[in-house]
Parts: sequence; structure tokens; C-alpha cells
Amino acid sequence: MTTQVGLWIDHRKAVIVTLSDEGDATTLVESNVERHVRYSGRSQSGASHESRPGQGEDTRERHFEGQLSKYYDEVIARIRDAEAILILGPGEAKGELKTRLERDGLGARIVGVETVDKMTDRQIAAKVRERFGG
Repeated sequence: MTTQVGLWIDHRKAVIVTLSDEGDATTLVESNVERHVRYSGRSQSGASHESRPGQGEDTRERHFEGQLSKYYDEVIARIRDAEAILILGPGEAKGELKTRLERDGLGARIVGVETVDKMTDRQIAAKVRERFGG
């Protein structure tokens, strides 16, 4: 059975379109990533967060990267069995996913990476079918 996957991805969500001999399926994976996690007020010791320059920002960035890593892990788990993968998206997430796939030994399955704006689920599915000749 041949499985081809096309997905539209940004840092908020991934819309995965799977084409196989058994039929087509569309899956949504939401990242739940917060770019600016808010830590306000005072710490348990009573010290203001502003009294430690840079520490709050480092904590927010680590939190963001950790959330993003879990998101990419979930997306990769859903597309791992595909023989061909097309990656679409407007920003950095498509390149970041490509890098993760290559690192996981799946880079040879990537048939294309294209920059596209926001698309409806139907538009994504149509583009994936068009790319794979379906």
C-alpha cells in the first residue's frame, strides 16, 4: 500500500492530508504553543522577576522550544509511515519540520517544501492531490 502525505504547517497547527490506497484522510494537530508565555508578579522569594535581567526571557524561550519540540514529535509520529511527504506553509515551521525529518532519517521521503499562505483544509487537500497526481 502506498501512502503519500502533504501537510500545511505553522507554529500553531498542522493540517495533514494522507492519501493511500484505502482512501484520503485529513488530520489536524494543534501545537498549543505559546510564543510569549507570561510570567508576571513576584517569585516565591518575593523578588520581582525583573530583578534578574534576561532570566525570564531565557525561561520563556526554553518553554517555547520545549512545546515546539513536542508538537513536531506528534506531527512526525503521524507522517512517519508515508513514502512521500510534501511540506507546505507560510513561515519557519516548514523548514524546522524538514530539518527534524532529516535528523530522524526521513529526509529522503520529502518530495517538496513550498511556501504558501493560509489555506483552507479543502485547498490543502486539493494541492496535495494535485502534487501526487490524484
